[in-house]
Amino acid sequence: MIREPFLNAAIMLLLLAVPVVAHFTGNPFTITLATKVAILALAGVGLNIVLGLGGLVSFGHAVFFGIGGYAMGILAHHAQTFTPIMEVPFLIEGTKSMPIIWLVAVIASALAALAIGALSIRTSGVYFIMITLAFGQMFYYFAISWPAYGGEDGLPIYVRNSFPGLNTLDPIQFFALTYLVLGLALLFSARLARSRFGLALGAARQNVERVQTVGVDAFRLRLVAFVISGAITGLAGALFADLNRFVAPTMFSWHMSGEFIVFIILGGIARLFGPVVGAGLFILLEHYLGGISDYWLIYVGAILLGVVLFARGGLIGAVSGREVAHD
Repeated sequence: MIREPFLNAAIMLLLLAVPVVAHFTGNPFTITLATKVAILALAGVGLNIVLGLGGLVSFGHAVFFGIGGYAMGILAHHAQTFTPIMEVPFLIEGTKSMPIIWLVAVIASALAALAIGALSIRTSGVYFIMITLAFGQMFYYFAISWPAYGGEDGLPIYVRNSFPGLNTLDPIQFFALTYLVLGLALLFSARLARSRFGLALGAARQNVERVQTVGVDAFRLRLVAFVISGAITGLAGALFADLNRFVAPTMFSWHMSGEFIVFIILGGIARLFGPVVGAGLFILLEHYLGGISDYWLIYVGAILLGVVLFARGGLIGAVSGREVAHD
């Protein structure tokens, strides 16, 4: 068995090595695939905070992914058309600056998570799943009926947004940016899991009554985790929209929420690098099997079934053989 810290380091090195080799061999498409893996893994890292640490199965995390995407789309759209977002009571203009877009995406997603979490976290089990799913569908149908920003057809962005000191149109530079953001999110997630907050959140997952007995407000604990989770997933949504230079209502769909959960289950629930492994495997299967058959998701389902039945710790757990995540 390989110790999990060494396995995690190997995963990060592999995710870095593949696009670097592709860059020197003149294969920009592979770099784009690696960038997509990093961004979707980032979304999975966000979900893993509430699912892995908090034990909350959110089937509506695509809400925050979509909010982040539309934050990018709306700001960039108004910047490229030279029209203000609003003029009364004060002027708000669009922007092509990634740092500003990221800040707006994170704040908007966090506020949405605060509102959704305040309602949904009061429930548990299948009721929590259904409420988060309902919110996801509400946002999805709202985006479809929003003609100002493309409606069902989505909203194209002609030029990728800018980041100081980088040429974001260069695939390897944009990958480096997403890779760095993913690394910081993983570091934050690891620190959070080891903190007093993370330990209390894990205890609430195992026994809510016992945590409340010692004076810890489990509702507030889970709500804070939900907000943090939503903010990280929203940042991933902004990056994903920038990668594609396109934003569409499908970013809100329950299919997207389901994919995030699949990433975590494949890699390992509560495993620090579970979303990275899961996203990488999913994108590889989509790329290679999708070209062979339109029914490639059948193979994903078979692999997922095998992981659930025979590798309860996910692929990382199967290789490392350890039960403790975030090492």
